[in-house]
Amino acid sequence: MEEKTKAKRKGRYVIIYLLLSVLIVLSLIYIINFFSLKQEAKEQSKLLSTIDIYEKENAKEVAQNISEDEEEKAELELEEKGETISTENTEEQKQETERILQVKQLQEQNADIIGWLEIENTNINYPVLQGTDNSYYMTHNYKKENSKNGSIFLDANYNWNIPSNNLLIYGHNLENGMMFQELLKYEKESFYQEHPVIRFTTAEEDAEYEIISAFKSRVYYKSEKNVFRYYFFLNRESEEEYNEFVKKAKNASLYPIDATASYGEQLITLSTCSYYVKDGRFAVIGRKLT
Repeated sequence: MEEKTKAKRKGRYVIIYLLLSVLIVLSLIYIINFFSLKQEAKEQSKLLSTIDIYEKENAKEVAQNISEDEEEKAELELEEKGETISTENTEEQKQETERILQVKQLQEQNADIIGWLEIENTNINYPVLQGTDNSYYMTHNYKKENSKNGSIFLDANYNWNIPSNNLLIYGHNLENGMMFQELLKYEKESFYQEHPVIRFTTAEEDAEYEIISAFKSRVYYKSEKNVFRYYFFLNRESEEEYNEFVKKAKNASLYPIDATASYGEQLITLSTCSYYVKDGRFAVIGRKLT
């Protein structure tokens, strides 16, 4: 009996030892991942700081890039009309030019960077990439390094040559608040009211998009009919298709939004995972302001 008791005790000790070993290993993995993600966050902040410094250092250079001939021509045209050049508009033009130059500078580091996305007063302030497929930048950062955070990326099938298109942009919903985690805050109408505009800058333009809808969704099965598969609308094929997408987006919105889109206006859709149901999604749609 004593031998059996000792054997049982020994077995328990072995099990406890194994459990403790597993817990230690899991704790080490968690700590390593935590500091890895924290380091990426620091690098992201460093990138933003670099851009801010670049903007300040190049303000004068950008102003000089506006040719004297163009300025004189603009002045003459306005004088003929009895008007004068607005200093405010000139400064705004310079600011937009600086923003575009920032994107061009980033493209020298990685040609896959196609723009910069920002929602003011949120953590959503990242470069946007476009790969040859929709899986690479789910696991790589803007430096093409392996990363659990991934990147904010534009759908690989987006066709830049089609007008009235939809910029379908994806990002992970991370617990650490990075990437598109704050997108879920649009569930509350008050958050939308405080953040009604999405800013998206490319090498060609610095544009703002007015939000027209925010809604919950999910990835639907092929067999499901009469559902809103917003993630399929990318390169519009007709005016009817465009209008139908806008109509469904407005109907799906969690709260009424007066702003809407008309055929011919560029759209932007920000999409992330939402865990309220299996394969859940959350999307925010905006239309380009002219």
